[in-house]
Amino acid sequence: MSKRDDRVSLHDMFSHASEAVQLLGSASRDDLRCNRMMQLALTRLVEIIGEAATRVSIATKEANPDIPWPQIIGMRNRLIHGYDVTDWDLPWDTVTTDLPPLINSIKRIGIGHNP
Repeated sequence: MSKRDDRVSLHDMFSHASEAVQLLGSASRDDLRCNRMMQLALTRLVEIIGEAATRVSIATKEANPDIPWPQIIGMRNRLIHGYDVTDWDLPWDTVTTDLPPLINSIKRIGIGHNP
């Protein structure tokens, strides 16, 4: 398997996090509970963020301790392996509370742009 450039993985994290925040917009928790398409889309976007985080090198992770790497990867694992018991409050909280700071942290690394 070839080594992947960390900048590619970080860009994937940035773009998918930005897309998730934009997709959710001003939707409420109840809106998410009632919208199957949004549930599927947000779940997939958060899974991809976690998968991309697994591909970031240890050196880059250590150089950026403000990013909660284990929690990001753990969320991906929880969504993938716990697909049958999804609590929609969890992805909603992730997108509304956790992703905006992640986007800002990745911008500080020099990835992404101001929309």
